Amino acid sequence: MTAATADRDLASLEAGLDALESTPEVRPARGRRLLSAAWPPVVAIVGLLGVWELAYRSGVKPTYALPSPADVGLKLAEQIGDGTLLEAMGVSLSRGGLGFLVALAIGTPLGLLIARVRAVRRGIGPLVSGLQSLPSVAWVPAAIIFFGIGNAAIYAVVLLGAVPSIANGMVSGIDQVPPLYSRVGRVLGARGLSAARFVLLPAALPGYVGGLRQGWAFSWRSLMAAELIVKSPELGTGLGQLLEEGRFLQDMSLVFAGILGILVVGIAVELLLFAPLERRVLRRRGLLVARH
Repeated sequence: MTAATADRDLASLEAGLDALESTPEVRPARGRRLLSAAWPPVVAIVGLLGVWELAYRSGVKPTYALPSPADVGLKLAEQIGDGTLLEAMGVSLSRGGLGFLVALAIGTPLGLLIARVRAVRRGIGPLVSGLQSLPSVAWVPAAIIFFGIGNAAIYAVVLLGAVPSIANGMVSGIDQVPPLYSRVGRVLGARGLSAARFVLLPAALPGYVGGLRQGWAFSWRSLMAAELIVKSPELGTGLGQLLEEGRFLQDMSLVFAGILGILVVGIAVELLLFAPLERRVLRRRGLLVARH
């Protein structure tokens, strides 16, 4: 066998192996993709509304305690029409966004410190994990006593709910980084802050993004708990205050409208921010097939 024949055989073998490893991607039409993505939640919502209507018609609860879907829809349209619900969503979203950014600025270096300094991990690592499991509403009375009725009390509750989750997400992400990465970084001269910036943080991104998502969920829940209790005319009306107003007025339709507002904001932040961010990180790590 000549060298040229051997080279051709080797090239043919490599091409065959590449063909076996690559899986052809057959993408359905855009309309079919949208339909396949839309029908499961639509069916679920229609089924839920059907069960709700049956419960309403069966009279298991008085109408003031269990209004019909139509009554809630009318209240929702009324709240949107006069701007009350949209204003409450804007107030809560601005509070939640600002609180999350501050928690991000605190939780990220805290998590890095816990992950990289053994004494800090042993000292405050269990405390941070314990704070993460503590219900956010437990901080509301202490925050009111310490800060008074104001935005400071609300933001304190949000930070205490979100910072532990973000810090633990950073710790989890760094713990999953192979030690080889750090050794290679040291060989290339990356030490101290440069090692954290160029080696640890990029490698820990998948776990860190999961911590960010959980941190937002905790900050949003903490905000609702704080707004339910911390109420003052000077603070404006957020979604939590709207829920409390519905409870005070015994208006279950208003309560349901506030709950829907909370749900819409949570879904929108997930779909518009965290889901694309996670896909981008996973795609750059080769964990998600890029579609062209």
